[in-house]
Amino acid sequence: MTGAFIADASVAVGWVHPGQATTQTAAMLDAIAEGATLEVPALWPLEVANALTVLVRRRKLTEDERQTALSWLRGLRLRVDHEASELAFSRLSALATDHQLSVYDAAYLELAQRRKLVLGCKDGALRKAARQAGVTLWDQATPSTFTC
Repeated sequence: MTGAFIADASVAVGWVHPGQATTQTAAMLDAIAEGATLEVPALWPLEVANALTVLVRRRKLTEDERQTALSWLRGLRLRVDHEASELAFSRLSALATDHQLSVYDAAYLELAQRRKLVLGCKDGALRKAARQAGVTLWDQATPSTFTC
């Protein structure tokens, strides 16, 4: 698969922690291996690093596993979108209010809308908001929905 898609932090955690993996997170990782580009808002690395740190605190991941995961994630081919900070007080806040999301989750939704890309996420509220907003979710996607 070529093209691009968006994946939230929960998906990335599934790539590096077996307890968080699903068939969909595995399929997204396969897509990246086949040449797809992962597009993420600039907050994505912060969210992923924080999630892995919390897993270490909860003793679900060792520090060595976290460091290995962070190193591997740094090697991913990413297209990082930096517009979210400019939109935080306007578009993102409105989306968060309209869909009862955190502003963080609204950043993924807004990016998917603006770039017209498929969204991969595991969060129920974000999935519901994406459906309401007309954003295609990974599990609803067909090859023709992936764009460059």
